[in-house]
Amino acid sequence: MKIYTNKPKLVNDKILEEALKITKNNVKNVAVGIEFVTRFKIKSLNKKTRNVDKVTDVLSFPMLEGKKFNFLNECDDERDPYSKELYLGDIVICHHRAKKQAKEFGHTIEREICFLALHGFLHLLGFDHIEKEDETEMMGLAEELLKKFGITRGDNV
Repeated sequence: MKIYTNKPKLVNDKILEEALKITKNNVKNVAVGIEFVTRFKIKSLNKKTRNVDKVTDVLSFPMLEGKKFNFLNECDDERDPYSKELYLGDIVICHHRAKKQAKEFGHTIEREICFLALHGFLHLLGFDHIEKEDETEMMGLAEELLKKFGITRGDNV
C-alpha cells in the first residue's frame, strides 16, 4: 500500500493494510492520500463539501463506489494506466482536533490518529455510520483492528 501524506511519521500503514485484508479487499498496488490540516482548513472543507459549518476530526473523499467487502477486485479498470495504482481516495485529518480528542478520551495522540485514519479509510471502502447497525459494524471493525495492533482506548502516556 502506498500512502501519500504530509506527515508520514504519524501514519501506521500496517493497520490500513490489515483493513484491506479483513474486508477481503487485499489487492496489490493500492494507494490513498492522508493529509493533516489545521482546524480552519477542515472547517472550510466541511462547510464546502457537507454544508456543516464546524470543525470536525476527519473527512473522507472516496474515488470509488465502495461495497465494504471484496469489491476492489472488480476495480482494475480504475487503475492508473502508468503506475497501475488503484487510488482509493483522500482522508483529511485535523491534527489539532485529534490532539484535543486524545486528551478528552485519555489516550495517546498516536492512538487517536490511528483511529481517525482507519475510520476515514473504512469510509473509502464503503463503510458508513448513518444507521445504528452500520455504525456498530464499522466501529467494531475499527476497534478489532486497533486491538490487533495493541492500540487500545485509554492508553495514556
